[in-house]
Amino acid sequence: MVQPVLEEKRLKAALLQFVFPFSLNEDCQDDLKQQLQKDDFAAFELGNLELETAFYGEGYQVSHLNLERYYLPFTNSVIFPHKDSKDVFLRYSKRLEMDCSLRMNQQHIPFRIHSVDVVLCPFDLGFITVRTEVRCDDLTYSQVLEFVNRFRILQNMKDQDEPVELVQNGNLYNEVEEFILDGLVPGMIAYLDKTDLEKTYFEKLPFFVDERMFVQGLVSFTDNCPIAPEDIYRASRVDGLDLQGEPYISSSNMDYIQRYLDEHIYDRWGPDTFYVIEENSFFCLTNQSKEVTTALGNHMYGAYYYGVLINLFYKVVLLKLSNRYSHVQLDQNQDEIDDLIRSITIFSARYYFLEVATQSQGKEIFLQLRKHLGSDELYAEVNETLADLYKYQENFTAKRSNYLLLILTIYSVVSGIYGMNQVIEDLKGPIDWGKMNDYSIFEYIALTVMVTGMGAAITLGVTTLRRLFKEIGKRK
Repeated sequence: MVQPVLEEKRLKAALLQFVFPFSLNEDCQDDLKQQLQKDDFAAFELGNLELETAFYGEGYQVSHLNLERYYLPFTNSVIFPHKDSKDVFLRYSKRLEMDCSLRMNQQHIPFRIHSVDVVLCPFDLGFITVRTEVRCDDLTYSQVLEFVNRFRILQNMKDQDEPVELVQNGNLYNEVEEFILDGLVPGMIAYLDKTDLEKTYFEKLPFFVDERMFVQGLVSFTDNCPIAPEDIYRASRVDGLDLQGEPYISSSNMDYIQRYLDEHIYDRWGPDTFYVIEENSFFCLTNQSKEVTTALGNHMYGAYYYGVLINLFYKVVLLKLSNRYSHVQLDQNQDEIDDLIRSITIFSARYYFLEVATQSQGKEIFLQLRKHLGSDELYAEVNETLADLYKYQENFTAKRSNYLLLILTIYSVVSGIYGMNQVIEDLKGPIDWGKMNDYSIFEYIALTVMVTGMGAAITLGVTTLRRLFKEIGKRK
């Protein structure tokens, strides 16, 4: 078994975007938009070319023209909408250019936050993106990876001998989630859906998988520095430093590392540039010139960033739909079943596409992201759920129709024949209620059946109209 040999390497640049998916309270988007505008977040519009250089740091920009051409038209209509709607992605961005530092294990890592995005999505979902850059002048590759590993953890679940502190303009934060929700996006926490937190002991935020953010990063080594397989593996696994402050790798077997990379690496531009994709990370590693690094950074901030958002949206929606199915009480919540069927159908028809990009490398990277995020397996499971729901609904409807037909038949026979012959004459014209005092028991039965039958017919009619109006309202 070959042991990997770790060499400390120097970097030219480290651009990192941390993405936190969250679930919103129902019907709160209008209030949240007002809150974001109050907090100086600007609505992102693809037609506003002034925003091409507004949020990405000095020297980097995203061409809006190329960004539109990168995705297919039906994708553009969702991620770059022309008007405000609850059925599309709405991005709000705020430029910060804020200098911060992260303290851990007697180490001090300075970094800059260029901007923050809040992306509001259909199905009451959203994303917070923190766009950062680590200053690499005096830092090694291992230290940068350790920064990523620590910063992506929203709630500090580490041992007490591994505290993390974030410092910004004299303010001290002990957890990343506190830093983001109090320091970067104040007011956001009031809109987060915390329904499932009642069933937890320690969680303070609604996480879909765990308490770690997805990280998308570009790491640029010094010119012509060879990129070894263990360097790529460490980026994908976010292996930084061990407890002694030495470079750390989570595998000691080079054969395993090579097999892992065969599944997760995209090496179209190797040996100088590699992309590696994992469930919680997407990294680009390069050793090319500053000009090439800048171009790669522009891609990571632009087309590939939206590729990450789309695939995370797929995964989170599918997880949310699966969670809703597990909570549906089939015998008691027919409306919820109808809503779930409608949600799955809308997601499949309007959002979940096999291809969204126009360029070959975009298609390949997009498919890699979807594969490693597990969306295809989740989608197959949700499709099976939809088939089960349709089968249940069909059986339920048939059973309900049979019961209804039986009840109506009984009422029709009894009230139409027996009741009509017994009491119908007394109900013509002005009713003499005194005659009912002389009714026999059979006449009382006939009258009761007739009256309750009319009541049942009225109730069924009102119920049907309510369901019809409710259905029309949901379609709108």
